[in-house]
Amino acid sequence: MSKQSVIKSASLTFLITLFFSGIAFGQNWQTDFNQALQKAKSEDKPIILVFSGSDWCAPCMKLENEIWSSDEFKNFSAEHFVLYKADFPRKKKNQPDTEQVKANKQLAEKYNQKGFFPLVVVLDENGKVLGETGYKKLSPNEYIKHLETFLK
Repeated sequence: MSKQSVIKSASLTFLITLFFSGIAFGQNWQTDFNQALQKAKSEDKPIILVFSGSDWCAPCMKLENEIWSSDEFKNFSAEHFVLYKADFPRKKKNQPDTEQVKANKQLAEKYNQKGFFPLVVVLDENGKVLGETGYKKLSPNEYIKHLETFLK
């Protein structure tokens, strides 16, 4: 192999690695709601607050698999949203730590008083509700457009 082909091969490998790590890390779910609010303010982005039952709610699992895990949503959300998931799993092995459970319950008291799952709440950078939705049988790009209707 010539020196030039080795360089091209190494460059291609580097670009592929960079691309896939961008996808893997393109989605950054916040774990502290106050930090999510601060990030939203500093970056002038809305917050997507998701109330999920990750191990028991079938529509929550569909939302995770069809929308949140999609490359389209990951790439778009990295630039346009601050993400926070308030998860309410039922299985003991999936329970978050005590502080996280307490924080999620406080968020539910404020933003999900009716206890809907999944509930997707779009908030402005001050925590004001702009709109609410849930699981919808849409493509990731259609779901993004749906979320954006709350921002107008």
